[in-house]
Amino acid sequence: LEVEEVAGLLKLTDPNKIQLDENTQRVFLEEEGMSIDLGSLAKGYITDSLIQWLKKHHISRSFINLGGNLKVLGPSNREDERWRIGIQDPFSLRGELRAIVSVKEESVVTSGIYERKLKVGEKTYHHIFNPTTGFPIETNILSLTIVSPKSVDGEIWTTKLFGEQPDKIIEVVESVPEIECLIVTKTGIKTSRGLANRVTIL
Repeated sequence: LEVEEVAGLLKLTDPNKIQLDENTQRVFLEEEGMSIDLGSLAKGYITDSLIQWLKKHHISRSFINLGGNLKVLGPSNREDERWRIGIQDPFSLRGELRAIVSVKEESVVTSGIYERKLKVGEKTYHHIFNPTTGFPIETNILSLTIVSPKSVDGEIWTTKLFGEQPDKIIEVVESVPEIECLIVTKTGIKTSRGLANRVTIL
């Protein structure tokens, strides 16, 4: 797509043109051609709902993996009862880790620019877009991981913060209760203070 064509399509992404009717539980989209993609929320919502269902049925231990969205319930088999969650190394093959995060009764949500890509000619496009330009975000961040009690919060904050500078992300995260972050950049790893002693860098 050309820049002018993308600019013309941006009006279809204006959230102010989404009307929500709480009484009828209906959604109205003001512009013809608009649609809603729940990809940035659905997995988190489903994960949290699954945990509630498991608790209701007296399941005391579980590990849910919805691809980039993980959540644990109950203790692990380790002595400290914490689960170890691997963070993918963006420069390596799938399954090769850059770091390990220790969690307990928490969700780990990671967004990154290194897997879902499209190559057109010599240009490679990733799937995280700048809402102002309509093109993929230009950033030195390769992945952003949010650790939080609720998985849907991880979805919201990875989407909201991706593309900001690492120091800005950490500043915001440290101002919000119950969320922590791990950022993989092209040059290294940064974490929020509350997560620093729970991360092993490989």
